[in-house]
Amino acid sequence: MESGSRPSLGQVILLGTSSMVTAVLYSIYRQKAQVAQELKGAKKIHLGEDLKGILSEAPGKCVPYAVIEGAVRSVKETLNSQFVENCKGVIQRLSLQEHKMVWNRTTHLWNDYSKIIHQRTNTVPFDLVPHEDDGAVSVRVLKPLDSVDLGLETVYEKFHPSVQSFTDAIGHYISGERPKGIQETEEMLKVGATLTGIGELVLDNNSVRLQPPKQGMQYYLSSQDFDSLLHRQESSARLWKVLVLVFGFATCATLFFILRKQYLQRQERLRQQQLQEEFLEHEAHLLSQASPEDRESLKSACVVCLSSFKSCVFLECGHVCSCRQCYLALPEPKRCPICRREITRVIPLYNS
Repeated sequence: MESGSRPSLGQVILLGTSSMVTAVLYSIYRQKAQVAQELKGAKKIHLGEDLKGILSEAPGKCVPYAVIEGAVRSVKETLNSQFVENCKGVIQRLSLQEHKMVWNRTTHLWNDYSKIIHQRTNTVPFDLVPHEDDGAVSVRVLKPLDSVDLGLETVYEKFHPSVQSFTDAIGHYISGERPKGIQETEEMLKVGATLTGIGELVLDNNSVRLQPPKQGMQYYLSSQDFDSLLHRQESSARLWKVLVLVFGFATCATLFFILRKQYLQRQERLRQQQLQEEFLEHEAHLLSQASPEDRESLKSACVVCLSSFKSCVFLECGHVCSCRQCYLALPEPKRCPICRREITRVIPLYNS
């Protein structure tokens, strides 16, 4: 392929970038759609007296992906909030988050920045029981911290602003970092809170366990009900699908533009090649019928009109093939009739 028919570097970069972004978005969409499909296929089981009977009849006394809803009840001790009185739970997460302003050297703006500088999570064993809590049946929840949607409630939150002296402010301004303060947060899964568990339900030694599922399916312990959780996952999948379609269309449009441009350039090259061949055949025919004196004049004739003498040197190609009148009549951008390179400069040719 000739160099002139190759796509430009910008076109290649644009096509490659849009294709890569489309592929990444499609991969995320497939994951979201698969999660939503797995949730649709999860078996809803009522937390009641027939729970053990259902599991005992299931293959391996196990439901690989089940949905169960109940109230949180601690097995033995509970965790007390450090800041709120009479607030008891089974999972407690204490966090310290630093907030500061960071100078962006590219945009020349101050941007908000935050990071977790300390976090501790405490847990105690707990069960899911029916809301009436008759004590007939309970489900022990295992590895709650492995869930992707842990339904913790923020029970305490306080922001401690930074106290700075004038010297500190000058130093922070020079360093490009201005501390704003520390945010202290306590989150808890309270006793008695409603929790929707989605995972593997197993009957083992007359006790029922909810644990992370196998085969790469996601484990949920959410404060939302199952329908809300499913709707959220489906909405997320639809959003990523729209993004895939938008970027996929942009990729196809870019590819179509590049291919169309290559096709038009190839057609133009073929047309110019055909014109050049016809000219050479016509010139050879005239030379074969002309006298020796006329042959010399024809060799010096303009290749466009064949009536005037060649009087222009085209740069940068160096061809001498046209008279001045035919050069001025060439369409813009002016190109050499022989090689089709763009004419950047013309030198008059004088015959002595």
